[in-house]
Amino acid sequence: MAIILRSSDPLLSRIHPQPQQIDHFDHLPDSILLLIFNNIGDVKALGRCSVVSKRFHSLIPQVENVVVRVDCVISDDDSSSILSDKPRSVAGATPFSAIFRLVFKPLQALGQFLKRSSSASSPSGSSSPSSLLISGGGDDGEIEQGGVTHHSPTQVLKNFDEIRFLRIELPSGELGIDDGVLLKWRAEFGSTLENCVILGASSVIPPSKNSDNSDTSVDLSSSNNAVAVEEDNGSIPESFYTNGGLKLRVVWTISSLIAASARHYLLQPIIAEHKTLDSLVLTDVDGQGVLCMNRDQLEELRVKPLSASSASKRTLVPALNMRLWYAPTLELPDGTVLKGATLVAIRPSESKKEVCDVSWVSSAFDESYGVAAKMLVKRRTYCLEMNSF
Repeated sequence: MAIILRSSDPLLSRIHPQPQQIDHFDHLPDSILLLIFNNIGDVKALGRCSVVSKRFHSLIPQVENVVVRVDCVISDDDSSSILSDKPRSVAGATPFSAIFRLVFKPLQALGQFLKRSSSASSPSGSSSPSSLLISGGGDDGEIEQGGVTHHSPTQVLKNFDEIRFLRIELPSGELGIDDGVLLKWRAEFGSTLENCVILGASSVIPPSKNSDNSDTSVDLSSSNNAVAVEEDNGSIPESFYTNGGLKLRVVWTISSLIAASARHYLLQPIIAEHKTLDSLVLTDVDGQGVLCMNRDQLEELRVKPLSASSASKRTLVPALNMRLWYAPTLELPDGTVLKGATLVAIRPSESKKEVCDVSWVSSAFDESYGVAAKMLVKRRTYCLEMNSF
């Protein structure tokens, strides 16, 4: 007699049991998972990971390497409108008039990750994870904009307990400049400005365009070549003072210092909250400005509060000693030509470190701009001073 077993027959399941699905992540130790999370870094991606499982949710706060990419910037003067991305002139740049609150649009997963801190302070702890996405500006660090709740980096970073390396990226540089103009800065702060390097050029000619003009430049007369050599003998030409060149460099310098001090002011609550930080970098997608702080500088700010400017919400810039290098035309090894290339090295007047030590200046920028800085410091040096502001 034949016995026919159907797929729904319990006897069949006992003879051929269904294979159980294996979660391979369960076999990975916490140290490996943390290594993966640290390589992810991005706070939004970590927010998604935190809702995958209870284990992931418990490990995310232990991540040491975090990157916060800011989506939009909202002015404190008018929190109801997001600033547009329209080009702005340096003279009317926003660091002069207002300080910005950094916010980014949360994803639903990130909203659930934020529940970790809010539920701890809530008596019931039973609120919906998505409530943070729809509630409007009631809690600290939240802003309602067009039906979307934005959270500040300070609020989101409260969910991390052991951050050592933090990088915050703004959606763009604060200083609106004309097309073709180069302006980059890098600053280090403790409780106040420690040093700043600014690299600028009135125009940048790419290698391709420069090579197209190379044939016509050969036809120049010897007298014209002699005039060019005379103008670029390492000294600043007289025209630099009469055609507004010096005034423009002063505006670049002041604008960059105000942008750097405004960024520094915003970092106070983050630095106070996260005492495990070894490195903090606040930069922008355009690569216009970079503010850096190492462990000693971070600790200095915690111990010695910064001096705020009375005019606006930014750190007071101390009296400064500056060194300036200038080249009417600077051709880089890759063929790029910088017109009106300018390098400014800045230290506080009371600094024990000599501003004439240019080793830190040459290494302030990467790639071709680092080469430009190294070329400029070999030229004649001009000394300037600036009062505190």
